[in-house]
Amino acid sequence: MGINTVAVYSEADADSLHVRLADESYPIGPAETVQSYLNAEKILEVARKCKADAIHPGYGFLAENPEFVEMCEQQGLTFIGPPSQAMYKVKPKHAARGLMKLLNIPVVPGHDHILLNSTTEGFLQVQKVAKNIGYPVIVKPSGGGGGIGMTIAHNPEELGKAVHSVEGRGRKVFGVSSFYVEKYLSNIKHIEFQVLADKFGNVIHLGERDCSIQRRFQKLIEEAPCSILSPHLRMKMGAAALDIALAMKYVNAMTVEFFYIPKTQEYYFNEVNTRLQVEHCVTELVTDVDIVKEQIKIAAGEKLSLTQDDIARRGWAIECRITAENVAYNFLPSPGRISGLHLPHGPGLRIDEGIYEGYNIPFYYDPLLCKLMTWGKTREEAILRMKRAINETRIEGIETNLPFHRIVLENDEFNSGQYTTDFIEKQQIIKKVREQAREAKK
Repeated sequence: MGINTVAVYSEADADSLHVRLADESYPIGPAETVQSYLNAEKILEVARKCKADAIHPGYGFLAENPEFVEMCEQQGLTFIGPPSQAMYKVKPKHAARGLMKLLNIPVVPGHDHILLNSTTEGFLQVQKVAKNIGYPVIVKPSGGGGGIGMTIAHNPEELGKAVHSVEGRGRKVFGVSSFYVEKYLSNIKHIEFQVLADKFGNVIHLGERDCSIQRRFQKLIEEAPCSILSPHLRMKMGAAALDIALAMKYVNAMTVEFFYIPKTQEYYFNEVNTRLQVEHCVTELVTDVDIVKEQIKIAAGEKLSLTQDDIARRGWAIECRITAENVAYNFLPSPGRISGLHLPHGPGLRIDEGIYEGYNIPFYYDPLLCKLMTWGKTREEAILRMKRAINETRIEGIETNLPFHRIVLENDEFNSGQYTTDFIEKQQIIKKVREQAREAKK
């Protein structure tokens, strides 16, 4: 688009690839997120210094913080995302439940109000809420997103630990320690719809993604479309996503997440993500719509150039998140120096990477290294291309989850498309990776 880019970075990210590639780059503080990436004043100070017109918040940190958006608005900076008033309607996260009920969209059984654990009385209320919902329950940070910090409790003893963990994680990552509680659902599909909306009331969706291969609520493999969703349910869930955007008076890119129960054909609203998501690329591959480019054009005040009738999906796309983790040790982070690197090539392949040979992976942040994406005319072709890409990828010096992906791509349940969010546990994938590692050492 011919737009100059400015990167901000913490001390730990001084050698990051995005910093090297940006037209300008500015340090914003120590590795700790509160002093750097969560420091709104510092980021806005850099924006003024470099005379930026707009701020793109990326995937996390302040991306879903309405107070930060409000600060941008007050200082005349364009936030490439929704206006603060739209964001406030579903922030904190629990607020979205009330809106869904007004729209007659089914929500996961749970508590509709924010909870705090700062007093004995507060925790007694949490215990009462969990008992009324029925165990197992899931405790979610109200300022969060992307599955970060969420913790399951199967009984009252686990509830105390879960609350303590969620509070601490929420405070550290999102600057908010409050939380809410819902029923924990198993054997489900995690399905999300990508929405785009402009300032003139035009709203479209780009279809769904299946994001059910997860560990600790963090997505590892995503695909578009979902192989087992019926045309009727696809239409119904897509319409619900559009209703939500219209009710919020939403502008820019948004994702509406649903839980789908294949056994009963029921679906529930999970949450709204008021930002770009890591897995947006699979939607781009099957619709040929550049979502980031659309975000920028919408933020600049342009009308959507597409209508719902213009959106036609072609083929199939799959994304594998390659992370610096030792799967055999329960996805233990593996920071360190990349001593050798070879990324794959070939037809139907896209790579979004943030690494290079010689780069030191810091241990402060998410361990995502790169995203491998393949497109094929059919799901089978997309999987075959992904197998080739995974086998060609070489990352030396650190542990990665490449062995995990190799095993999953050969798994019968994955290849059937019938897998659910408890796939890793049910298929004992970690055990299989350990066995494979032992055999390799022999």
